[in-house]
Amino acid sequence: MSLKANDLFGGALSVLLPSNAKDISDLRQIPDNQEVFAHPVTDQSIIIEILEYVDKDDDEAIRTHFSDLASDNDVQSGDAIIAQTEKIPDTDLKMTQCDNAYYILGQQNVSKFNEAAKNTVDMHIGLFRISKFTTDILVTFNNPSNINPESSSHKPVPVSADPWTLQDFRQILTSLAIVDEGIFGQ
Repeated sequence: MSLKANDLFGGALSVLLPSNAKDISDLRQIPDNQEVFAHPVTDQSIIIEILEYVDKDDDEAIRTHFSDLASDNDVQSGDAIIAQTEKIPDTDLKMTQCDNAYYILGQQNVSKFNEAAKNTVDMHIGLFRISKFTTDILVTFNNPSNINPESSSHKPVPVSADPWTLQDFRQILTSLAIVDEGIFGQ
């Protein structure tokens, strides 16, 4: 998949995103602290969020943000797991302002539109900890791995769909940069 440069939050951040990513703000209202992009064919999505800094150690911040995502998705207890966490080396990052960055692989069983049918979604998450701005930036790649036949999302995906990959997501994480620190009120 080819990636292209994108300005986020009015040009305050920049990132490389898949060239076919659809900006969801063109279709519906998105909270000011989020940028949301969707694959044009699959149910994949990428969400970039500027969040309040979790003033705890990094492991606890990871658990807090993952738990918040599960709560936002109305995921029941036991239907969300963190499978892997790895620190991203500073030398791999374009963002120089963060204290630490992490890749997190999780999984949630999610219902769309309050349906009874649950879909299994692999959640690839990048967490950027920026204490000097009391900010955490969360980048989430939602990648459905099992769509329930009763779900409204259950539909054939053409072979030509060219789904986004983990490699694409890792390039997104390493390309994310802060262009204008004024977004943090400094």
